[in-house]
Amino acid sequence: MATLIGSLLLGIGVNGFLVPHHLIDGGVLGIALVLHYFFNFQTGVTMVALSLPICIFASTTERGYFFSNVQGLLFSSLFIDLLSPLRNQFFLSQLSSALIGGVIIGTGVGLMLRYKTSTGGTDLLAKIIAANFTLNIALAIIIIDGLIVLAGFTVLALDTFLYSCVAITIVGITTSLIKGNSS
Repeated sequence: MATLIGSLLLGIGVNGFLVPHHLIDGGVLGIALVLHYFFNFQTGVTMVALSLPICIFASTTERGYFFSNVQGLLFSSLFIDLLSPLRNQFFLSQLSSALIGGVIIGTGVGLMLRYKTSTGGTDLLAKIIAANFTLNIALAIIIIDGLIVLAGFTVLALDTFLYSCVAITIVGITTSLIKGNSS
């Protein structure tokens, strides 16, 4: 149930709030969004293609993560592509979209992590890094996502870059709050 609700929230946050302003999230989703903006690739399908190698790598070190994360990846990708009609439904400022989208996405990711699943990709990588280096998962997500958004700086306008930074920070904080201290 957490995978379905978390994936639904991800689809709403991405399509309703990030995509209308060409904001990006970090991680594999951020890369998929950049590819969507420039080449009109389907975001969810691109996420699957980019995340599968990370999931396979994770399965060699954390076999228990593999099946739940592939399931989370597939549901999240499906909801992101199915909910694409939401892209023209909300008319908010970039700041409002970054804040609201960040909270919705962070809630979805946090819920999934709380129940030991994720969207695969860099959420899974952040989970493994956080566990192995006793690092807060929110900080791991912010670092990984920040690096990807920073790489996106070369193709984003300055305001889009800054609001994307706001969004990933809110995603990280919300993820940490929702996930709580669950292992």
